[in-house]
Amino acid sequence: MARAFLFVLDSFGIGGAPDAKQFGDEGSDTYGHIVERCAHGQGDRPGLRSGPLQLPHMDSLGLAHAAALATGRPAPAGNPPNGFFGAASEISSGKDTPSGHWEIAGVPVTFDWGYFPDTVPTFPAELTDAAISACELPGILGDCHASGTEIIERLGEEHVASGKPIFYTSADSVIQIAAHETAFGLERLYAVCETVRKLAEPYNIGRVIARPFAGESASDFRRTANRRDYAVPPPEPTLLDRQLAAGRRVLGIGKIGDIFAHRGVSEVRKAPDNMAMFDAALGAMDDAGDGDLVFANFVDFDSMFGHRRDVPGYAAALEEFDRRVPEALAKLRTGDLLILTADHGNDPTWHGSDHTRERVPVIGTGPGLANVSIGIRDTFADIGETVAQHLGLAAGPHGTSFRDRLGGDA
Repeated sequence: MARAFLFVLDSFGIGGAPDAKQFGDEGSDTYGHIVERCAHGQGDRPGLRSGPLQLPHMDSLGLAHAAALATGRPAPAGNPPNGFFGAASEISSGKDTPSGHWEIAGVPVTFDWGYFPDTVPTFPAELTDAAISACELPGILGDCHASGTEIIERLGEEHVASGKPIFYTSADSVIQIAAHETAFGLERLYAVCETVRKLAEPYNIGRVIARPFAGESASDFRRTANRRDYAVPPPEPTLLDRQLAAGRRVLGIGKIGDIFAHRGVSEVRKAPDNMAMFDAALGAMDDAGDGDLVFANFVDFDSMFGHRRDVPGYAAALEEFDRRVPEALAKLRTGDLLILTADHGNDPTWHGSDHTRERVPVIGTGPGLANVSIGIRDTFADIGETVAQHLGLAAGPHGTSFRDRLGGDA
C-alpha cells in the first residue's frame, strides 16, 4: 500500500497569483526576488552565506520550472526535471496559514475571516475587558499591530514587572499573546489563550497564538519553541479527517496539529526550528506504515525571515533545507509519494511585514513516478486530492487530482 509525505515550506511562494492585485501584492515573488537579490550580492551576509542562491536538489525536482510556469518567465535551460513539477493558485479568501493549509488539505476557505484595524487600541474594548475579567489579569499591554520580536523587546520588561500580558495582532486574522515563560507562567499563558479563543468567536478570528518568551531583559528576550496555536476547526472534513476515517494515520510535524485544531491528526511531533523539524519528519518517514500520511510544516521561512524581510536569512534557510532533501529522497520506497509545496507567499523584499498573495510550487517525486509537468493548478485543493487518490481514499468535493498523470502504482 502507498504512503504519502507532504512537506510545506511555509511562505515559499513563487509569484504569479492571478488575483495578487486585489491583495495589494501585484509583482510579489518570494522565490524570484530572493534569486534576484542573491544574484546581485544583496543576499550576502558575512558568516552566513554569499553568492547566487543554490538549491540544486529542489531545482532537480523542478522548482525553477514551476516558478517559470507561475510567472510566465521562460523555462530554464539545461536538463529536464527529475520529478513532477507545477504551480498552484489559491482560491481561499485570505492569504493566511490556516486558509492555505486547509485548502492544501482539500477544503478552500470561501468565507472572510475577521480582522482588527491598524489602530491603537486595535482590539474592541468589550473584548479586552472580557479577557481581563475572565482571566483575572491586571490589564494588558500592546493592543496594537506589531512584529512579535519588536513588541517583546519594547514591552517585555514592563510585562515582567506588571504581570500584564502583551496582546497584539497583524494583518492576519489573529490575536497573539506574549508572556514570559517563568515570570507569567507557560500554563497560565495557555489558559489565557484558551479563554480568549472562546471570547474571540463572535469576531470570526482564525487563531489565538500563545507566544511565550524567555530571557532576563530586553537585550536578550527570545521567543521559545513552546508556541501554541488555538485555531478554529475547518468547516468541512479535510484530507486528514478522511485519512482517520479510513483507519489510516496522519503524523503531523511542526504546527500541523495546531493549524487543524488537532482534528484529523493521529500524532503530533514538534521541534524548535526547521532543521529539528526536518529530523522529526525523517523520523516520521521511518515510522510511517502502509497508507500513512506525514504532513510537515517548516515555519521558520515565514516567521523568522519572511515577516522580518530578511533576504539573506531566507536564502540561507532555503539552502539549508535543500541540502537535506536527499535524506528524504533516500527514504522513499516503492509506492511512496513526496510533495514539496507552500501555503502562501511572504516576499522578504516586499513592503510591510505581511504575507503576500502568490502561487506556490508543487514539486515532488516517488519511485516509478513520471517526471512531468502538472501545469498550473486552479486550487491548492488539487494537492490534497492527489494525495487522497494516491492513498486510495474517495475523492472529496473540492479540487482535481493529478495523480493519474504521474503513472506508477497508486
